Amino acid sequence: MKQLFLVILAAAPLAGCGLGETAVSAAAGGASEVEQAKQGLKTEARVKQQLDAAQQLDAEHRRNAEADAQ
Repeated sequence: MKQLFLVILAAAPLAGCGLGETAVSAAAGGASEVEQAKQGLKTEARVKQQLDAAQQLDAEHRRNAEADAQ
């Protein structure tokens, strides 16, 4: 968030020549990419959790099958 503010602050003097708009657009795009990265990390964590749960369930099924075989 600080970076976005600093970019906007630095771009303020350039507002009259069109470069300011470019800088603000780049800053907004950067913020969007940060949000996408956060969502990607959340998705990755959720998938890892689901894989762990599936592995635990599979291990439990194997233990049960081995116990029934004896």
